[in-house]
Amino acid sequence: MTFDTHMHTELCGHAVGSPREYVSAAHTRGVDLIAFTCHVPMQNALFGERSTRMALGDLPRYRDMVADAREYGAQIGVEVLYGIEAEVFPDAAEMAAMDEVLASDTFDFVLGSLHHQLRSYQERIARKGWNSDARIIADYFEALTAAASRGRYDSFAHPDLIRIYGTVEPFHPSEYETLIREFLSAAAENGVCIEVNTSGYIKGVHEVHPHPVIMEWAAEIGTQFTMGSDSHRPEQVAQCFERAYAELHSAGIGSTCYFRNGRKVEISLEEQTARSGCPI
Repeated sequence: MTFDTHMHTELCGHAVGSPREYVSAAHTRGVDLIAFTCHVPMQNALFGERSTRMALGDLPRYRDMVADAREYGAQIGVEVLYGIEAEVFPDAAEMAAMDEVLASDTFDFVLGSLHHQLRSYQERIARKGWNSDARIIADYFEALTAAASRGRYDSFAHPDLIRIYGTVEPFHPSEYETLIREFLSAAAENGVCIEVNTSGYIKGVHEVHPHPVIMEWAAEIGTQFTMGSDSHRPEQVAQCFERAYAELHSAGIGSTCYFRNGRKVEISLEEQTARSGCPI
């Protein structure tokens, strides 16, 4: 089977298309299972508002939209899961407020993302007085490492996002190998995946998230992966998956995972590529 477990809805303010259109796109591309993971509501406006994420009052509508998409998917052979893209942030108070939102519903899949480009993290940098890329990059990966043991997340979306969007100058992961390996080890030890996010191919440094060398380190350590297109429009569903499968295979990774009811399901790359028609 083939799956794509990272896509958004119009409720986040920067995506287009109805959930049914994403389901139809998945069916056309031979994708058997998708998960909607719209951005979690946050109380603090520094994490972005209507152009970035759902409002708290949008959650019932989001639930209904995904339920409707699930019914439609059942008719055409696409399983639809109910997920959320939660935030990672090194401030316990902000995370406690978010946890109340997460606890208010039952999600199949919880992605964790540290969006360094948002005002929340930019103001953290300013408050700390950091003007060194090395210090900022260390803080980013240290936050992910700590988050891996919190029991909050099933997988980490675009884990090397710090490499794009201008907070720091682009860098090669080998410059921060120790920090990144510590993060990968923490994820593996706690059964948390990291995401192969194919939106990286179409933005920033135009490389998959995470960088292929990080995939190789993950393979050595035993960190598992989920697959996500980070689609913000229906035509992006399963975008560039054939390239990502090849990257995974080259790194020595033989499977990826998805989560249903918070439980990990592992599927071999061979099975995924056979269904999708993508050679590896």
